[in-house]
Amino acid sequence: MLPENITAIVARNERWSGEAASEPYEAGWAREAIFFVRALKQPLGRAPTAWVEISPDGMRWVREGTELAMPDKKDGIAVARLSHFGNWLRVATHFDNGAECTVLVTLHLKA
Repeated sequence: MLPENITAIVARNERWSGEAASEPYEAGWAREAIFFVRALKQPLGRAPTAWVEISPDGMRWVREGTELAMPDKKDGIAVARLSHFGNWLRVATHFDNGAECTVLVTLHLKA
């Protein structure tokens, strides 16, 4: 039997600044998850650290513990690999004043 896989785009061409997060995605059926965060334009200011958040209901969020450095150049890609994550997933970060990044965030899931 072939494993079930899906790629979900959870942020597309979004300009992230200040407090930012991807759309939540319900992934409880998956065994593995990988987030890819790509900078579609040259980021402005210092590239912050992003983190993975999990949720029991898609509304209340807790840091899962996995962190990733946001891309610091155009077409740069950051990656976070996960397992044991419950049901809902998203990526969040906080940019300093004046800093921003236009992102494409994809979530790759495997059963």
